[in-house]
Amino acid sequence: MMDRSALCQPVEVVAPRLLGAVIEHRLREDGRGAVAVQITEVEAYAGVGADPASHAHRGPTARNAPMFGSPGHLYVYFVYGMHWCLNIVCGPVGEASAVLLRAGEVIRGKTIARERRGPAVSDHGLARGPANLSVALGLTGAANGIDLCGPASAVRLRSAADGSHPSRASACGPRVGISRAVDRPWRWWVEGDPTVSRHPGVRPNGPR
Repeated sequence: MMDRSALCQPVEVVAPRLLGAVIEHRLREDGRGAVAVQITEVEAYAGVGADPASHAHRGPTARNAPMFGSPGHLYVYFVYGMHWCLNIVCGPVGEASAVLLRAGEVIRGKTIARERRGPAVSDHGLARGPANLSVALGLTGAANGIDLCGPASAVRLRSAADGSHPSRASACGPRVGISRAVDRPWRWWVEGDPTVSRHPGVRPNGPR
């Protein structure tokens, strides 16, 4: 289980450390029916006044309320009238920073994930992209505000040290799909991983 204190740091520190971490949705307490995704791509968003691309930039609203809570909770929002996006709240209470989960590799429950995504989807495409990742995990707006660090939670976050793969090199570059603060290099990904979306602005970030 991810230690909450590890998430109570600046978002630009937490985000790259989430590469290799695992988010798991358990449909049953005994673990059956679970889908687990190892995170391979993330984006960081800061809080009030610090990041014009953040949902929290202008202060608290009914929509972004989970961002202002304690670290380790999910902030789930709806985009384009059809997609859910998952974010992990981080930093001290009230700072409203969060990390968008952009892509990952399904390492458990691949059959269930494929039933949700469709039979023609390749293994590396099951959770490639924020919307696909949420579909593969079976998460919607109903998961908004859920505690990822709670031992009884149906959705849990495990640290990279608990992951199934060895550390690999990471890279960083500009965030995508936004119109403000576009040059801030706050997107991180596992270099060369086929689950990661393809975007320009790659900058090596050294071994992990």
